[in-house]
Amino acid sequence: MTRILRGLADVADNYDIVLCDVWGVIHNGLNALPKAAEALAQFRAKGGTAVLMTNSPNPSRFVQGQLDRLGVLRAAYDAIVSSGDITVSLLLARAGAGMFRIGPPEETALFDEVLAQGGEAPRLVPLKKAEFVLCTGLADPFRETPEDYDAILKAMQARRLELICANPDIVVEDGGKLFYCAGAIAERYAAAGGKVIQAGKPFSPIYARALELAGRISKTPADRSRILAVGDAMRTDIKGAHDQGFDSLFVTSGIHRAELHGGAEDAALDAAAFRQFVDAAGFAPTAAIPELVW
Repeated sequence: MTRILRGLADVADNYDIVLCDVWGVIHNGLNALPKAAEALAQFRAKGGTAVLMTNSPNPSRFVQGQLDRLGVLRAAYDAIVSSGDITVSLLLARAGAGMFRIGPPEETALFDEVLAQGGEAPRLVPLKKAEFVLCTGLADPFRETPEDYDAILKAMQARRLELICANPDIVVEDGGKLFYCAGAIAERYAAAGGKVIQAGKPFSPIYARALELAGRISKTPADRSRILAVGDAMRTDIKGAHDQGFDSLFVTSGIHRAELHGGAEDAALDAAAFRQFVDAAGFAPTAAIPELVW
């Protein structure tokens, strides 16, 4: 049975490490959620380690810059690991190979980081000359849907091109609206038989990087039974924790708000809707909370 918490303080003593999602928990795309940052700061003040884990395709130093601009307290976290960090490693391993890119053309942080670390930016080529494909999102998420990429995916599949997905999220909330992410395109390609490498949650590489960072900070190996993963996305945050054997805390008012709370902004969690939601998922979070608070 999933336990409904009043605040992180209800269970904080059971854990040494919190792996906390960012978008939907710490901020909503437009505004910081200060109660969440305060909860993590309180956890750290009690001796815990907090590592932010995000499926953002941007490298972690760019994520930190965004958090600073939104006013998220540095005291809320010890380190950040992003899907973008894992993607940079994958791109460095493919240095010199021709890459076709799917995503917003103005987003260049990944390429800047590859250049900074490897001395050479990725070699962008047309699809017909590509040796692999990188997807960071939809080129125009305000107008496009994943179906708009079917012709490109068909051409990729015909050439058996590998797709690196820099953000496994299917959708993200931005200022109260939901937009498709790179994961929606990757899911469509995989369903057609294409090979996909996923850089972020719920897949293992990002968790390995997060635990490595946590171990450096605490100077002790992580006890997996004392790790709590916090997030608002059932498919990525909670599924990832489940697959890793971590306890999880599901924030119900994030991307699943409409399903679990109804239309009103301040509506309480609908217990019956929550039970149906968890049953449909096939796995359950250890605990749930409407919003992350101490």
